[in-house]
Amino acid sequence: MADWANLLTELVSARGRELNRYGFLLTGDRAEAADLVQEALVRVFARPHLSWDLGRLEGYVRRTMLNRFLDQHRRRQRFALLLPKVPGPRADGDHADHGELVADRLRLLTALDVLSPTQRACVVLRYYEDLPVAAVAGRLGCREGTVKRHLSDALTRLGTALGTDRQALQEGDAA
Repeated sequence: MADWANLLTELVSARGRELNRYGFLLTGDRAEAADLVQEALVRVFARPHLSWDLGRLEGYVRRTMLNRFLDQHRRRQRFALLLPKVPGPRADGDHADHGELVADRLRLLTALDVLSPTQRACVVLRYYEDLPVAAVAGRLGCREGTVKRHLSDALTRLGTALGTDRQALQEGDAA
């Protein structure tokens, strides 16, 4: 097996679950998250580099996932403009009540759907990956002020959707 194949196997076995979680937080759907991970791996390993180490490789895959997620959303938006608008409630399906944690998770996922893709990416990078604002700005290729504005708007929208004030969201007391 080639070196890149060993590196791919090692990456997927060591960090595959975390990559899938990251994809799920970006997309909100397990199937889309798995597709996002697979597409990122194919794109990254289509041109393997000799100098890769596992830590840098994971960061490169995550960046590829983020770029792919944002690109897909832009394409969907353009396509949606071409389709006629159909009014009606969004059908998410019935969810059995398995406890308070499940209900909280569903409320959070529904609230995340309210955010724009850029706001959602900022929230995931800042609060899930625990990156500082400067690192989020670097990953998204924008200024720190833009990231702060997206985070501010996202926290306000999440607070409204969750029925919580913004201060509680920032402190992590809500959820």
